[in-house]
Order: sequence, then C-alpha cells, then structure tokens
Amino acid sequence: MMTLEKFEEACEVVSRVTIETRLMYSQYFSEQSGNKVYLKPENMQKTGAFKIRGAYYKISTLTDEEREKGLITASAGNHAQGVAYAAKAYGCKAVIVMPTTTPLIKVNHTKEYGAEVVLYGNDYDEACAHAYELAKEHGYTFIHPFDDLDVASGQGTISMEIFKELPLVDYILVPIGGGGLAAGVATLAKQLNPKIQVIGVEPEGANCMEQSLAKGEVICLEHSNTIADGTAVRQPGKDIFPYIQKNIDQVISVPDDDLIVAFLDMVENHKMIVENSGLLSVAALKYLNVSGKKVVCILSGGNMDIITMSSVVQHGLIQRDRIFTVSVLLPDKPGELVHVASIIAGQQGNVIRLDHNQFVSTNRNAAVELKITMEAFGTEHKERIIRELKNNGYRPKMIRANI
Repeated sequence: MMTLEKFEEACEVVSRVTIETRLMYSQYFSEQSGNKVYLKPENMQKTGAFKIRGAYYKISTLTDEEREKGLITASAGNHAQGVAYAAKAYGCKAVIVMPTTTPLIKVNHTKEYGAEVVLYGNDYDEACAHAYELAKEHGYTFIHPFDDLDVASGQGTISMEIFKELPLVDYILVPIGGGGLAAGVATLAKQLNPKIQVIGVEPEGANCMEQSLAKGEVICLEHSNTIADGTAVRQPGKDIFPYIQKNIDQVISVPDDDLIVAFLDMVENHKMIVENSGLLSVAALKYLNVSGKKVVCILSGGNMDIITMSSVVQHGLIQRDRIFTVSVLLPDKPGELVHVASIIAGQQGNVIRLDHNQFVSTNRNAAVELKITMEAFGTEHKERIIRELKNNGYRPKMIRANI
C-alpha cells in the first residue's frame, strides 16, 4: 500500500542520492496560460530524470539475497540509468534491456554507471518481455520501471517536495508513460491535500492510460507512435492502475507538434534542455481550462540526444514560420536572381538555401523555378516578405521547407 508512512520512509531514503530540484517560477508560461506556473526541473536530477527516486528506493527494500542475484529491468532509458546508478551504489550487478530505438545518450550513460546493456525490441513492451525471459533464465531480481508500488512510492516523493515549497498548489501536471510517476505523485498529493487537482499528460500516439481509464480496465495498444520515447508505452501498469483511477482527476493527451513547440519555448525562455516526455506537462498547459491557479509542471527528464534535439529544433522553427520555403517562376535571364534576392534582403529576410531549376519548363525563356528557403522573425515577417514578392510581379508558392 502507498501509505503516508511509506512515502515518508521513501523521502528519507531517496534524499541520500537525489539533488534538490527546487521549483522555478515561469514568467513566460504564466503569461501564456493565465496561471501562476512553476516548473519542477527533474531534468536537472542526478541521472537526468526522476527515475532515480523509484529505482533507489525499490532497491533499498530488497533483501541482501535478492540484490546478490543481480538486478534486471527494461527501460527506454531513464529508469535504466536510475537502476544502474542505484545498483552501483549498492554494489550489485545490473542488466538493462533497452529498445533498439533508445537514444544513444541514454544507452551510453547507462553503461557508464556499470550496467550491462542488452538492446532488444522496437519499443519498451518488447524489451520488457525479453527482460522477463532473462530474469527467469538467470535468476535475476526484476525491477519494474513503473508497475511496482515501491517504485511508485519513490517517484511520489516529488509531491512532498512540491508541497514543502508551495503548500497552496492548486494543480500538478505530471507526464504519464506506464503510470508509476503519476500514481506516486497523485496518491501522495491527495493524501496531503484532497482538494488538489492532479492532471496526467500522455502523448497522443501512446495514450494507453487515457484509453484504459475510459474503459475502466487496463488495455494494451496495438502500437505506439510518438517522439516522446520515454512515454512510448502500450500498456499501463496493472498494480498501479487502481491508484490512478482513484487519484488522477483528468488525463490530457497532446500531439507531438505541441512537444516541438514546447521544446523551443523551454530553450528560449528557460535555457533548459528537457526531453520530449518531460515536456508533456508544459505542452498541456493550453488545454487546462482554468486561470489564476498555482500550477506545477513536472519536467520529468532531460536525457535527449543531439540528433533528436537538432530535428526538434528544425521542425519547431518551421512550425513557427521562422524558416520557410517558397517557389517562384522567373525568366531565365541575367539579373532575375539578383532582383529576387534584393527584394528579400530589403525586407530583412535571410536566404539560407537556393535551388535553381532550369528544366521546370521546356521554354527556359518563359520560366525557370527558384526555390528559396529563408529565415524570418515569425509569421508576420514571413507574410511581409511574400507580399513584397507579389508586389514585384512574382507569384510565390509555399512549399515544404527543405533544410
């Protein structure tokens, strides 16, 4: 049972290894949402995510014999690092099964903590099934990443820290993958203040908890499809599900496009790297139909590889009209390219790519195609550049940005 006494014990234990991630007031997100928004930056936690809390507390509850057998778990990365770190602290072996799609940074960091990494399956659920097989074959002690009440109790210590800093908090927004974090946070939050609202947030492409709650039972999705790899879970935990049913007030699912925008918002306004799963809580702010409330968004992790980061930034710039591409037809004669470039320069547009296609028409004198990719300050600036091109006799056509 996740009792208040259990949470108090967990708080004492995890304090040995966790970093104090104090609440950060966000002027930007407060203005955007009409609420007083605070960020709980677990992306700054040791191992880069909240998972160390549950992993360390769970391992502390094991017997010496269970630890000596060696530990095994399955994880998309953050729980892996938590278990690897805790296993090293307790001096026991750790085997981590990770999906083959796991970002390289999470794989490497897990190995750096001394764990043996096995890459298997296309998602967490396939990796987990293989981990159970290895546990049975070798006699390892399995540490479930979310469907374990001790693990969830460790994760729930976040609520205790939130209430110590902000006793009158009205809403807590918490990411949901398998549900361990949400179950722990919501259960303790309701024990401390039954009137508080705890909102779970999932990616649309892996909303197994939302669908399970709607049906009143745990269901398994046929597949998951989201850039939020840390929450790409097809089936929530069965043991923690009753706690979710009782203590989570609402589940919001957000599209991946919102996570891309949230990443840019976080980098530009708070100078922090937060992984896609960790951004679910801030991405959900625009779906929270309240105002003037004290809202805490849990940023669950920050382990993001450079390639993913680069892709998110590029797509985010395109979404915000900071980068766009147009196609114009112009006569194939000297000076036309310079003329187009001078129009763009006159409007302070910055050309970053040109593609000059002379073979778009059999009559080159009539028209050649020029594709121009450029930077702008935003939608209004983009529209001003396009309008000026039209005023000079060109007919710019918006096409998919090519960067």
